[in-house]
Amino acid sequence: MNLLTQNSKIKKTSKYFGVKLMNFGIPAYKSASGKLTCPMADECVKFCYAKKGAYIWSNVQPAFEKRYELSKTDEFIPTMNDEIRRKKPDFVRVHDSGDYYSRAYLNKWIQIAKDNPDVKFYSYTNMVQLTKEVQLPDNYDIIYSDSGKQKHLINEKTDRHTRIFSSASDLNSAGYIDSSEYDLKATKWYNTNNKIGLIFH
Repeated sequence: MNLLTQNSKIKKTSKYFGVKLMNFGIPAYKSASGKLTCPMADECVKFCYAKKGAYIWSNVQPAFEKRYELSKTDEFIPTMNDEIRRKKPDFVRVHDSGDYYSRAYLNKWIQIAKDNPDVKFYSYTNMVQLTKEVQLPDNYDIIYSDSGKQKHLINEKTDRHTRIFSSASDLNSAGYIDSSEYDLKATKWYNTNNKIGLIFH
């Protein structure tokens, strides 16, 4: 099973920054069995990029399902550690599709990050309360999405967060940094501004 892959934006970002960035995904919003994989998703479900395009190709969905099923087992941490050692990424985006569906699952990713201190991990999430309740290692970065059920818990002054804009001019005038093309521009390693802008597409 391929656990770490590269979508088109991740490939473009890797080339732009001269690093090896890979992503991990599970089903968007719900698994095939109906389990919520994005429990705090709200209006983002309507425009979720992971529910269209290449993400709904017939060969992609089964791979997401297999990763999701693995993530629920005790084998997830050692299997992911093996994958990281084999593929040697500099950065891992956790969830180009899906979210932290439980505390136990989030804890597994925290342990993986601790097991691989030379790799930097990051993710966008709607699970604001859950991620604020844990201590993340230094090599982990969280970007809160502004379209979930817990967006009221985001402190826009101190929390790294996203906002979606209809144009680049609107984004810039609001003081946000555009990470629409290059994903790492959203992270603390390439951006000291907590305001991350994305242009709707």
